[in-house]
Order: sequence, then C-alpha cells, then structure tokens
Amino acid sequence: MKTTIVLYPGLFASHFVPMMQLADVLLDEGYAVAVALIDLTLDQDAALSSAVDRVAAAKPSLAIHRLPRIHDPPAVAETGEPLLWYFEVVKRYNERLREFLRSLPPPTVHAVVIDAPSVAALDVAREIGVPAYTFYAANASAAAVFFQLPWFPRATAAGDGDGQPRRSFKDLGDAPVEFCGVPPMPASYLMRETLLDPDTEIYKAMMEAMRRNAEDADGVLVNTFASLEPRAVEALRDPQFLPPAAAGGERRTPPPVYCVGPLVAAGTEGEDKKHECVAWLDTQPDRSVVFLCFGSIGAVTHSAEQIRNIAAGLWSSGHRFLWVVRAPLPVGSDGERLFDPRADADLDALLPAGFLEGTEGRGLVVKHWAPQVEVLRHRATGAFVTHCGWNSALEGITAGMPMLCWPMYAEQKMNKVVMVEEVGVGVEMAGWEKGMVTAEEVEAKVRLVMEAEEGEKLRERVAAHRDAAVAACKAGGSSRAEFAQFLADAANLRRE
Repeated sequence: MKTTIVLYPGLFASHFVPMMQLADVLLDEGYAVAVALIDLTLDQDAALSSAVDRVAAAKPSLAIHRLPRIHDPPAVAETGEPLLWYFEVVKRYNERLREFLRSLPPPTVHAVVIDAPSVAALDVAREIGVPAYTFYAANASAAAVFFQLPWFPRATAAGDGDGQPRRSFKDLGDAPVEFCGVPPMPASYLMRETLLDPDTEIYKAMMEAMRRNAEDADGVLVNTFASLEPRAVEALRDPQFLPPAAAGGERRTPPPVYCVGPLVAAGTEGEDKKHECVAWLDTQPDRSVVFLCFGSIGAVTHSAEQIRNIAAGLWSSGHRFLWVVRAPLPVGSDGERLFDPRADADLDALLPAGFLEGTEGRGLVVKHWAPQVEVLRHRATGAFVTHCGWNSALEGITAGMPMLCWPMYAEQKMNKVVMVEEVGVGVEMAGWEKGMVTAEEVEAKVRLVMEAEEGEKLRERVAAHRDAAVAACKAGGSSRAEFAQFLADAANLRRE
C-alpha cells in the first residue's frame, strides 16, 4: 500500500491551484495523494469551482474527498469580516477533517499539508499524531514578514527610538518599516485594513494565525525557489530569526522552511479547444504583444475612468496588446462596491469612442478570462501588466516575461516591492497607490519595457531567473532537494 500525503487546501482558488501542482510532484515521487476539500463555497465561487473541476478532470490519480458539509455553517454577517468567517469555517470543519484522517489506515499517512491560513487544522493533526506542515502560496519574503508580525509591535514598543509609545500600523501610515530578510516598505503595504487596529477581532485573529504558522507547524513549504529570494530564505533559516519566548528566555525556534517552487500550472489543463486570444496571438510578430491581466478580483476593481485611461495609454503607445477586461464593480446604496464575477463587460460603453476600431489588428480585448499561462509562454507575448499576485508573478518569471507591476490588494503590495526592488523582474506603474494610473503612465511604461534599453536589461534578468527556475525543478536542483528533505523530515517525525 502506498504512503499517503493529505493536502488540505483553503477556500481561495489562488491557494488551491499551486497546492494541486504540489500534488503532481508528490505523485511523481510515488506517493498517494488525498485532497480533503471544504466545498462550502463552490456554489458561489466560480473561480474555485472551475479550478476544482479542471483538476478532477486532468488528474484522475488524485483522490479528491469533499468533506461532508457541516450543519451550522457561519454566515459572513456573523463575523462582519470575510477572513474572520474563513477562520471560523476552518475551525468548525475540524471534526470533519478528524473523521476523514481517522478513516485512513494510520501507518499510511505520511503527513498533512495545510494551507497557511487554515492553521486551526493543526490541532487535528496534532491530536491524531500526524506530522503537520503549512503551505505558503505566497513567496518567502511575505512568509518572512508574516513570521515576524506577531512580535513586531512588541519589538518596536519604543516607537521610533525616541521613547514614545508604539503606534499601530494605521498610525504609521506610509512610514517605512523594516523586517529581517526583506527591503524596507511602507507600513500601509501590510495586508490592507486587517492589521490597522490592534483592538479589532480581525487583527487578533490574523496575528494568531501568523504566530501559529511560525511556532506550531512542523515545517513550512513555500512556493518559491531559493535563488530567487536568497535574503528572505536566509532570514527564515536563521536560528535567531524569531524573538525570545520571554525576556531573557530561550529563543523560539523557527520551523524548517522548504522552498519547493515554482509550482506553476503547465497550461490549460483539460481544455482541448484553442482560446480565441491564443489563435489571435498566432498571427502576431514575436515578442510584440503587451498582455494585461489583473486576476479575477483585481480586474473588477478598476473604475470606468481607470479603464478609459488604460485604453488611451495603449492606443497612444502604438504597441500591440491583449487585454482582459471585466465589468467594474457596481456600487450599492451604502456606497460599497458589490462583487459580481459574472457581470458582463459592455465594451462599447467602457472603452473610449473609436478605440476598438482604431486598434483593430494590433489589439484584442477579451472579456472575463484568458488562459494566462499559455498566453505568457506564447512567442508573440513581450510584456505582462500584472496585479502582482504571486501565482501570476511566478507564471511571468517562468515564461521569462518582463512585468509592469500594478498591485491592488492583500500581499500584492509587498510582492511589488519584492518584484521591483529585490528580484528585479518588473517596473512599477506609478499612480496605483492613489487609485489612478494615468494614460500617460501606461504609455510611458509600455514604451520603456518594449523599446528602451532598460526594458532589454529587465528582460535579461527575468530570463536568468527563468533558467534558474528550470534548474531548481530538475533532478538535483534546489527545489527537488528541498522537497526530498521535507519528505525525509516527515518520515523521521512519524518514527519519533
């Protein structure tokens, strides 16, 4: 009987997809892989639902077990915050996970790999006696920041060194903060409004989740490769990385960190028909097309005015482009934007008059979605305007694609710092932090990457990282070696 590794993905498509690439590596190593899936949101989350369906169709050897639904699922209104709702859902599903793990023959379960936000599930693995690892779909730099955040306020209790009391992240605003392993960055880049007020429940829950990843997991798997982020990886592996448990006491020991990436999909799994945009790319010259895609959530946060500015900048640049457009979020009676991923974009209303006709032949606007990996690896694609989600960043790097960085939410602002300042695979689109990137900025940055010497140097750096990524994933490469170390360490924990 094969040894089984259980994967416990979270409720986000952006976390589910790379974890399923991790499943591929485990299957290649000869392990059986069981996925314990919370399917509570599949009816409402089209992105996650389609990702699950694609994986089920493309990976028949992968055993996907949908955990029985709980009888008392919380409503978002109960918690008032989507992430608090997420933490509560995972906690209430612990009994279902426990039942599933106990249904497996104990000697065959090698380890459980848990999505990093789902730390409540660590309790179940501990209770059953199975090695438990967390999986960071983010990069090593974000992991380094998250590991330090629970102790950051206490570590800086003296404020700026002038004897004043510490301030909250909200008070710090755009003041730079420093963490081991990453460049200084504005405090406002740290995980949006969830960390603004130390007295809120979401702040406390986020800090507890980060603390448990740093202290309670047997190890952490990160979707990166060591040569891409050497400073962050070195910090994470420093025995002095975490502060002492008490004044004058022994230091906390950070968990082992395994860089097992890049975990990137090979292409459009389960799709036989060529997408219209790929057929269009086939007609374009090599390395001539700028690809703009902002993710399933990022794209709908653009206002109608912002869409018009992007269009004007592309038009003026004179360069070929492929642009994925989604309808802007409507605004409710309370002034809040209403998320509707199925809303259809009325291109004639959204785009400037004459834009589609004036760019016909050199530009293509696609509604909703495009096969991003396939587009990025196409010979005709020459640059990538991205929202800096880490999956997209890795897809760009592994395609050798220079990037124009336009972060929007969550850790994307931190990713932008890493991509532009640390790794050197992108340039920043100025104006995003104020909510408006002008047409002039779009035109200027497109021309810089596609025409200027700086753009060529950027392309060379990305190509070097692409080659390093390929080497890391080959037999004997750094990521394969760290993956083997993870499996060996888990085996040793089982014997203890």
